[in-house]
Formats: sequence, C-alpha cells, structure tokens
Amino acid sequence: MEKSYYDPKDLKKFGKIVEWNEELGNSFFEYYGKVFEEGSLSAREKSLIALAVSHAVQCPYCIDAYTGDGLKRGITKEEMMEAVHVTAAIKGGAALVHGVQMMNKYNKLSM
Repeated sequence: MEKSYYDPKDLKKFGKIVEWNEELGNSFFEYYGKVFEEGSLSAREKSLIALAVSHAVQCPYCIDAYTGDGLKRGITKEEMMEAVHVTAAIKGGAALVHGVQMMNKYNKLSM
C-alpha cells in the first residue's frame, strides 16, 4: 500500500511553524487559543463545530485532532457523524444552489 501524503505524525509538529516566523506563529496560536476558550459557546460545542468544519475544508490533521478532542469532551460517535452529515448537506446544497447561476447564464446565452 502506498504511503499517504499526510503523515499523522506531522500534526505534532504544528507548533514548529513558530520557528520560521515567531511573531506571526505566536499571534496565530494566541488567537487560536482564545477562539477555543469557553464563551457564548462551550468548548464542547466549539469542538463539534471544529470537527464539522474540518470535514468541510477536508483537513485530515484537523479531523484527527478534533475527533480526539471531541472524544475527550464526551461527544458521541453519533453526534460526530451527525455533524459530518450537516457538513455534507451544506456543501451539497452550496454546489446545487450554484446551479441557479448556471441556469441564469444558460437562459441569457440561449435567447
């Protein structure tokens, strides 16, 4: 079997981005940390949102990270899968609604 382009071990190296640009790296991680603090949304809710978004942007590192984080926060496999289905529905709907643009263009060009 061919090795995957994405090496799960690389996720642990994420913090090393600071080594190549300390100011921007530290700023990002400070922001990232604040985003995931308890606020109007609980850390559990944010973790589930992050898992869904991870699927939307198709980030395997993020999927690994937020599946693990969700488990630690008590998110069930059923909740995780439902969040993935919400992602799929939104992405599918977004693709289909662009069909209206195609229909408009077709109607304009075919007159």
